[in-house]
Order: sequence, then structure tokens, then C-alpha cells
Amino acid sequence: MARTAGSVGTKTFDEVRKAALQLFARHGYAAVSMRQIAAQVGVQAGAIYNHFPNKQALLADLLIGHMRNLIKACDEAGIQPASPQVELERFVRFHIRYHIDRADEVFIAYMELRNLEPDNFREVQTLRQRYERVLRDILRDGAKAGVFETSDAPVAGMAIIAMLTGVNTWFRYGGRLSVTQIEEIYVKMVMQSVGIFDPALREEENA
Repeated sequence: MARTAGSVGTKTFDEVRKAALQLFARHGYAAVSMRQIAAQVGVQAGAIYNHFPNKQALLADLLIGHMRNLIKACDEAGIQPASPQVELERFVRFHIRYHIDRADEVFIAYMELRNLEPDNFREVQTLRQRYERVLRDILRDGAKAGVFETSDAPVAGMAIIAMLTGVNTWFRYGGRLSVTQIEEIYVKMVMQSVGIFDPALREEENA
């Protein structure tokens, strides 16, 4: 994990993280050196070590930070409590909106997970499971209530998250569809995947 930002400056700390994120996403973790990161920030390589003892700590900070921020945002979004239909729709919309502007974070969160050392890997996995549990609970509650048709909530949850996160691989602002239109399409597809084909069965969310 990263050291606490000290007298060298929080600005440098943030710039190092931003540069590492961009370089890891563009070239891959293994191909990027701490010297390259320092060059992009415009500092000596030694300045990075005031914040991160090594490249592994930097990668861990990015992945763990991404998951912690995601969980915090999810908690603040107020997805629960509501009916299973409303909760599922809220989750779909939240996941798309949160991730669509974080393409680099999403990319390295999946592609560079393999490069984490065991302790860091376990921490990221624990956080990821905590986030995925929100969706699994919604699916299980809906199935128990006879609202959703799903025999395996964990598998269905992973499939839905993979589908939603996949938006990042092709979406570009200024394209044929707006974010709102994409949300509507994906809400419909997710609802249909759990057996809700009639839009009238989707409960309206009361403000």
C-alpha cells in the first residue's frame, strides 16, 4: 500500500497515481517502469518513492482505491431498500454511470489483477465480493419473492456485471447513443435476463 503523502506534496502524490493509471492502461503494468512514471509527472524517480515504496504498491493503491471508491459511491447511491425491481434498475443505472467515465480504472482493475501479489490480490477480491454482494442480494430477494427467474444468483450477478462493465469497451461520447439511452437499453436487457419482459411489471420509483 501507499505511504501517506507527506511534505513532498499531495499534488505530486495525485499526479503520480494519475500518470501510473494512464501508463498501466496504455502499455501494461509489466512494461512500465517507475522511471517512466516519474518522467510523465516531471519529477525525479526518487520523488515517487516518497509516496510509494515500489511499483507493486502503486498498482495495489490504484486497484484497492478504485474498489473502495466504488463501494462508497454505491452506498451513497441509495440503491436499497426498495422492491427488487426498483433495486435492480437502480443498480444497473449506478454501475453504468459510475464506470463509463473511468475506462482506465476499469481496464486495469480486470487486466492487471493478475499482477497483484497475494495479499493485495486478496484485499481487492474481498472488496470486489462486497460490491458484487449488493447485486446478488437483490437477485436472491427477487427470486425468493417470485419476481425474478434465476436459479443461481452468484452466476447471474457475475454475468450482469460483466455485461454492464462491457459498455466501457465501446462507448464514446458523441456517438449514436447517449448515456441515458444506453441505460434504458441495458435496464431492459437485465430485466429480461431475470424474466421480466413486460415494462409494466417494472415498478415506478417514487421520488
